[in-house]
Amino acid sequence: MISSPVIRPYRREDRPALDDICVRTAHNGQDARLHYRDPGILPAVFAAPYVHLEPELAFVLDDGKGRAVGYVLGTADTPRFARDFRAAWLPLVADRHPEPDGLPGSPDEEMAWLLHHPERMSVPELAAYPAHLHIDLLPRWQGCGYGRELMRTFLEALHVRGVPSVHLVMAKANSSARAFYDRMGFHEIEVLLDDSVTCLGRSTRDHDRL
Repeated sequence: MISSPVIRPYRREDRPALDDICVRTAHNGQDARLHYRDPGILPAVFAAPYVHLEPELAFVLDDGKGRAVGYVLGTADTPRFARDFRAAWLPLVADRHPEPDGLPGSPDEEMAWLLHHPERMSVPELAAYPAHLHIDLLPRWQGCGYGRELMRTFLEALHVRGVPSVHLVMAKANSSARAFYDRMGFHEIEVLLDDSVTCLGRSTRDHDRL
């Protein structure tokens, strides 16, 4: 019997689906497979380390048949996560995705640079927003309210852990994502980042009003 879609905690067997979702939404919300020689670099940076290091803060949208079609994941403590990323995650993937020599010369090398420099996540100006998140849904499941449910679930999980606020970094070109975050109560944070991205944040309070 097929059930209705449901938000549930991440399970280890969801990992391949999460990798796939990450790749198929990584190019400003669109499929990134045509833009990378090895698209596996994308989940190695933006999805897999989170479920490896903090699986308790990963939630998926289950399509009702056991398959993850969306997710929200992140960390409650960004500086700690950056340290754990280097110590416990990077050794697992560094051989497949080596650090580029010199300045990155391709999209793959740009992502590999991010992979090998997790300290980039620890930005002093974001100390008041210690948590950060990533949220993605396959296109078919967007615009149906599931993103809101995922966000509410994640913010509640942070709130019960005593985490006061959360931030995210998004590509400025992804206008649909920006509209979603605006509806979710996020605001811009003034921080010096790459010109192609924007940093947004919000309190974990009032998550039940989303």
